[in-house]
Amino acid sequence: MKRKTVAVVDYGSGNLRSVSQAVRHVAHAESVEVLVTSDAQAVRDADRVVLPGQGHMGDCMRELAASGLQEAVLHAAAHKPLFGVCVGMQMLLDRSEEGPTQGLGLIPGEVVRFQLEGRRQADGSRFKVPQMGWNQVFHELGRGATHPLWAGIGDGAYFYFVHSFYARPALAMSSVGEADYGGRFAAAIARDNIFATQFHPEKSADQGLALYRNFLSWNP
Repeated sequence: MKRKTVAVVDYGSGNLRSVSQAVRHVAHAESVEVLVTSDAQAVRDADRVVLPGQGHMGDCMRELAASGLQEAVLHAAAHKPLFGVCVGMQMLLDRSEEGPTQGLGLIPGEVVRFQLEGRRQADGSRFKVPQMGWNQVFHELGRGATHPLWAGIGDGAYFYFVHSFYARPALAMSSVGEADYGGRFAAAIARDNIFATQFHPEKSADQGLALYRNFLSWNP
């Protein structure tokens, strides 16, 4: 029987090594093969796809288009489970203030910059941009059942963030996990077979690995 495969998209931008290592760590137990690939056909053929991203969103979008992988990612978004990470999440929306830059338009909404100048946290320290470090993510949002990728992960678990911009989805239902940094914001978004996080699961210890493990068995 053919082994299931998950493709980590290599378009020249993204935390490929740590993302692929984390996915491989959980994939071994699931007998899933992990491919870090810049080949569009391999992305099309994979059973699941992970879209990482880091740095400037404009650079990421340009590199995705120049690599010839954009259509393969759009095909994945239409046909199979897709997991976006950090800027890979932001790229799924319509547009970003960073640049400004047009996104892939897969989830309605925009990406905006934290506006926290002069504001102070509860301990009296100033808010810093980018947000860098651990923060709680709440997925029990009072809308009934939580997203299946949160299975076994406690509400309010801590995940690792590094970002100056955050997603503001047009539809409240698109936000499936929220954090607070000077106000609530979408830390995870989803639609149909797409799930994405602003935080880095691969840098988030056991709870991050649990998310990737749940992704490998998710059947939307």
